[in-house]
Amino acid sequence: MTNRTLEFTVDAPDNGGRLDAFLARNISGSSRAYLQKIIKEGNVSVNSSVVTLPRTAVKTGMKISVSIPEAPVQELAPEDFEFEILYEDNSILVINKPAGVVVHPGAGNNEGTVVNALLGRYPAMSELFPGDSRPGIVHRLDKDTSGCLVIAKTPGAMFKLGEAFANHTAKKCYLAVCRGVPQSSSGSMTTLIGRHPVNRQKMAIVESNGKEAITSYEIVTAKTVDNIPLAVAKVKIETGRTHQIRVHMASINLPVAGDELYGRHTYSGEHISSERISIPENIFSSERISIPEYFHQAEYLFRRTHFIRENIYSGEHIFIRQNTYSGEYDSFR
Repeated sequence: MTNRTLEFTVDAPDNGGRLDAFLARNISGSSRAYLQKIIKEGNVSVNSSVVTLPRTAVKTGMKISVSIPEAPVQELAPEDFEFEILYEDNSILVINKPAGVVVHPGAGNNEGTVVNALLGRYPAMSELFPGDSRPGIVHRLDKDTSGCLVIAKTPGAMFKLGEAFANHTAKKCYLAVCRGVPQSSSGSMTTLIGRHPVNRQKMAIVESNGKEAITSYEIVTAKTVDNIPLAVAKVKIETGRTHQIRVHMASINLPVAGDELYGRHTYSGEHISSERISIPENIFSSERISIPEYFHQAEYLFRRTHFIRENIYSGEHIFIRQNTYSGEYDSFR
């Protein structure tokens, strides 16, 4: 059984608190009792020295390392595949993931995931990726984010796609329905994003102890629907930090509609979608792909999307999700 190691730096708001309480706030899905057991077993180090007392006080600037035993990989049950396929060849699969679906198994999510459906459609994947709880998954979308999800069908494709996402040669573009009145038609943000100093379930723009996050946006259209000011933004990210789009858009007073964590209002569901992903053509030997292009007319944006033509792209493969909006705000998705 292997262990996974987590590293933390104590920020000022946590100064003087208990070690077990600090870990409970920062390690989601783990109970305080379980973390106390981990500490007592000598799996936690503070400033490179092992500590075994859960009540140990943490101080600002302390470096904490936690070694957590990985649970044995559970055998995943194949399930029916009911996702829209945007593109498929012998190496890759691109699906339109619905909102509300988890990409891969995790704590409390061993069924109903994209991975379960993949195993149902492609039984050989369990043999191609033995012991892997995330076979074929090279990037992820949050549970409440819909849209393009690229999946590797072979280990070779997984390696190449993994490199493309790690090196940022794979480009991701999202559409987000935001609440508020845009102050600018476009913009970009480069900040550090880290754990929120007070609410440990949130991420935040921080001055230190964060990771660089780069986001650019362009307002596609803005309207008032049922007396609610809304804007649709095309958002591109150069980094993939946790909650990056939600944090950055909220920072310019355009929180994603339906985002209860970062928004000021409560709606039904988050309204963010992975609209487009491009990958370098030369990472595979396949021929160029002819794929429909979609575009949005401002006066119809909240009601429907139109096909206009079929293009053959040279230089990159582009997968575009068809967006379907309703004239009624409550049924945006």
